[in-house]
Amino acid sequence: MDEVEAHLGYAFHDRALLEAALTHPSYGGDHRVPHYQRLEFLGDAVFELRVSERLYAAFPQLPEGNLTRMRADLVCEASLSKAARRLGLAERIRLSVGEERTGGRKKPSILCDVMEAVVGAVYLDGGRDAANALIERAIGADIDSARPAEDHLDAKSRLQGILQSGGRMPVYELIERSGPDHMPLFRFRVSADGEALGEGAGHSKQQAQIAAAEAALARLRAGA
Repeated sequence: MDEVEAHLGYAFHDRALLEAALTHPSYGGDHRVPHYQRLEFLGDAVFELRVSERLYAAFPQLPEGNLTRMRADLVCEASLSKAARRLGLAERIRLSVGEERTGGRKKPSILCDVMEAVVGAVYLDGGRDAANALIERAIGADIDSARPAEDHLDAKSRLQGILQSGGRMPVYELIERSGPDHMPLFRFRVSADGEALGEGAGHSKQQAQIAAAEAALARLRAGA
């Protein structure tokens, strides 16, 4: 286990946790030893929390839906199975004879499960800081290089990116509120450096701001 710990950059106080994290359910059932499924459940949540924190800090203007899609890309099976291979976990998984014969050691689903389970094990053994350090070791570079796909950006994010490239920032101003309290209608104007770029309306302030940004984008495209 020393080699595994060296790859992980973490020394376990309770190595039984690491052994369980590396044990496939098929092996655990055959040998009546703990396997990784419960640790995988925990590690999945720890992964999501850390990646959520990092993306939230890195993209302060990005809406929740876009952050969710970026997080999903970072903690998906393909991403975590690659991380498991980089950390040398594939060679250390304990599999049943049948699972070994069918190439279980190379299956992305199993590698992903093991990566999550190992993070769960580190979390239980060393706490959140230790688990976060392992996550950074596993996919930190991927998080650093993550960028929202253009088609994942809403109008406000796209407009801000365009304006920022020219050294400007969008400013949203509420210019009208009408309608009953249970169904208000908001109208916003977006401008940059005092220049009005577009207006839009919606039944929430966010909807109205997005509509204003869409109008501004249309104007900018027409003038391009």
